Amino acid sequence: MTKFTQDDVKYFANFARIGVSDEEAEVFADIISDLVGFGDVLKEVQTDHIEPMTHPLQFVNVLREDVPQDILDREEMLASVEEHEAGMIKVPNIL
Repeated sequence: MTKFTQDDVKYFANFARIGVSDEEAEVFADIISDLVGFGDVLKEVQTDHIEPMTHPLQFVNVLREDVPQDILDREEMLASVEEHEAGMIKVPNIL
């Protein structure tokens, strides 16, 4: 098991530009050592019979397939807009 020291914590805190006192470094060294130790415990778990997955829940695509459909009558739609030209709606310049 990897044991982090106060110097390790101060070294990484310096990279992150975080000020830590000696007492804080001691506390964080113990916490980080415990976390890394937990990672070592996870390495011992037998996962040979488990298939790799990207997410623990199975998602189903609820969106319909994007198929073009004639929903609106083009002439009726163009009659409802302020300006149109060559079958396209004219909009104000944005930039």
